[in-house]
Amino acid sequence: MNLDDTTARLLALAAELGLDHYPVDFELVPQNFMLEIAVYGMPVRMHHWSFGLRYIHQLLHQHMGHSRIFEVMFPGDPCRAFMMDNNSLAENTLVTAHVIGHADFIKRNALFSRFMRMAGGHILEQSAARAHSLDQARLRHGQRAVETVLDAALALEPHIDIQQALYRPPYPEPAETATPPQPDVFRQRYRSLPGEPDLVPAGPRRRHLPPRPEADLLWFIAHYAPELKDWERDIFLAVREEAFYFYPVHACQIMNEGWASYWHARLLREADFLPHERYLQALRAHSDVVRPYGNEQQMALAINPYHLGFAIWEDIIERDSLESARRICAEEDDFGFIRNHLSAKLAEKLDLFSYQARADGDTRVSSRDIHDVREAILGPKYNYGAPCITVESMSDDFSLVLRHDHQRDGRGLALVQAEQVMRYVARVWRRPVTLHTADFRGTARTLHITQQDVVHTSARPA
Repeated sequence: MNLDDTTARLLALAAELGLDHYPVDFELVPQNFMLEIAVYGMPVRMHHWSFGLRYIHQLLHQHMGHSRIFEVMFPGDPCRAFMMDNNSLAENTLVTAHVIGHADFIKRNALFSRFMRMAGGHILEQSAARAHSLDQARLRHGQRAVETVLDAALALEPHIDIQQALYRPPYPEPAETATPPQPDVFRQRYRSLPGEPDLVPAGPRRRHLPPRPEADLLWFIAHYAPELKDWERDIFLAVREEAFYFYPVHACQIMNEGWASYWHARLLREADFLPHERYLQALRAHSDVVRPYGNEQQMALAINPYHLGFAIWEDIIERDSLESARRICAEEDDFGFIRNHLSAKLAEKLDLFSYQARADGDTRVSSRDIHDVREAILGPKYNYGAPCITVESMSDDFSLVLRHDHQRDGRGLALVQAEQVMRYVARVWRRPVTLHTADFRGTARTLHITQQDVVHTSARPA
């Protein structure tokens, strides 16, 4: 039985078991193409030097045996799944079942559904069209000009407000002020006296922007940067749209990978049409996918989302039911999933803990309390993994003031990296930019950058 026949029978079995999903297009691709997809995030995406650095990093990890990519799957209608052509038949059988589980999750989950409604189900085609437009912009405006805009947009990629709509209009214009009352008879006579100057009404002042702290930095710069050209604005909005597309993948990673792992295991177990030897080989691959990163001799300092998600879903289904799991699948993201369904008993069984890495290189277990464990898992997911930075104000001269809520983040910024991002932003804002933040010690810092890329840093006790 070849892979096409196996795929058809697995899809039929999935339908019998109640899985409901968008159509899935499967494609076998060579290893180098799979690596590029994993690094760029899309088969065809806008070119930028930062992706080259990610490619080298991924290549080194792969050569050192720390990373192996079985498949890359893109949500949409249809979903698109790319599998390695040098995977064994048993491995691609498991991958096919895994992708079917992903497709079921994507159609059920409210967060994915919301972003699908906003962005549509054809992100790969849209990404390829944007890449083509960017190539045309390079020809018209030059490599350096395009790179300058991309540097800023990609540096701010996670700084979106996912509570807002993808296609969000500018701030509404303020209501017109009421017509001023006509002066009374006394005031008219007073103004007519000799030597009294005519009162010239003050001109309208520019309204205060933003009307409230604005977390969607990409959107704000695209709409309010004083000298941004249309093609530059298009780049910011394109990066923002792709950030919206990837957000559910980020926010539901543990749930999604766990759900797909649960269903690939169940589909393989109930696929009595599979040759016995292929089933055993696929089962060994399953064990590699859902095992924790550590082992009996060594503790893992990172969570395997496949392992954790798979264990929680099995626990939910065993304690409650598959229907209860499907309801959770539809309603939750990782924040609710971990807080509501990772129990203290399961965390103890999985040997989960939070830890502290000290400056001297020593790493120690800090807590096994379930609340601490949950927050340690979810900490990197807050705010798309980015620091909480908002636009505080835009002055009359269009100087931009940003503020980092480091108390909410629980950490300061690495100032060297922050200064570089500020340079990127100032080059497209084309006016002075100020950021109020804190360093890793919690000392309040103010970074101010001029149009000439000169950074001034001041500090005061937090």
